[in-house]
Amino acid sequence: MITRRDFIAQSSASAALIGAPKLALAELSLGAATLSTVSDGHLTLPGDFATANLPSEATDIIKGFGLNTDQFTPECNVTLYRDGTNTVLFDVGSGPDFMPSAGALQDSLDAVGVGLGDVTHVVFTHAHPDHIWGLLDDFDELVFPDASYHMGRAEWDYWWNPETVNTIDAGRTTFAVGAKRRLEILEEQINFFDDGDEVLSGIAAVASYGHTPGHMGFEVRSGSESALIVGDAIGNHHLAFHRPEWASNSDQDSETGITTRKMLLDRLASEQMAVVGFHLPDGGMGRVVRSDGHFRFVQEG
Repeated sequence: MITRRDFIAQSSASAALIGAPKLALAELSLGAATLSTVSDGHLTLPGDFATANLPSEATDIIKGFGLNTDQFTPECNVTLYRDGTNTVLFDVGSGPDFMPSAGALQDSLDAVGVGLGDVTHVVFTHAHPDHIWGLLDDFDELVFPDASYHMGRAEWDYWWNPETVNTIDAGRTTFAVGAKRRLEILEEQINFFDDGDEVLSGIAAVASYGHTPGHMGFEVRSGSESALIVGDAIGNHHLAFHRPEWASNSDQDSETGITTRKMLLDRLASEQMAVVGFHLPDGGMGRVVRSDGHFRFVQEG
């Protein structure tokens, strides 16, 4: 049987012979730095995940994007920043224990020539499974052993709190247990930041609460060029853009999530800043434009 790793290795070898296509999903130059996305696979979600408790118009909007409403398979795009000195991952994907369709990050990094020991920093948007469960290997050792780790203080405090597992809704209890287990591994080496802090040179934290209580985005800037990594604060390219005032079933605090989503979309459209979204399509990198009273996601290139 040919495994995914075998397939990627064979594809990479063939690429070397035919001119090596760009293996990152999407890529953007920011001065001397490069911002790209690599795949952790995709999620597999039931058809009512995006539309439950919403008007029937929601289904029509999604169908208008040519999507199957029986099942959703949003991409998982992990952002990779390289400036010649630092190699930074924003989130670490699902690992093998969340969904069979996700957990491909290590293969994807290998395909773009980034070894696990090459990663200098890991910066978390939040601690949901598809963003943090890839932290550990099968022996509960850190997958990225030489990296420094960074998380927003409010996000850490929420998942560290022993009451979270009792107060989070029942469908997310395993999220709380899984997050706490991984945070315990990081306890002695985590670096905290708050809204507006410069996490690394040229990378500033942007509070984007709602999806989780301490969710963070990141503005990456070099001179006049910039991009905003939004994690899951803008969770899809259809309802989130067309009806940002509607509650998202993936947000833990839907009202705060609405406020955040509208703020981010307005800023991105006004400033024409590149956006990078964890679950946006085709690598998740593009621009936000206003169109007929709504917002629209336009891919880079």
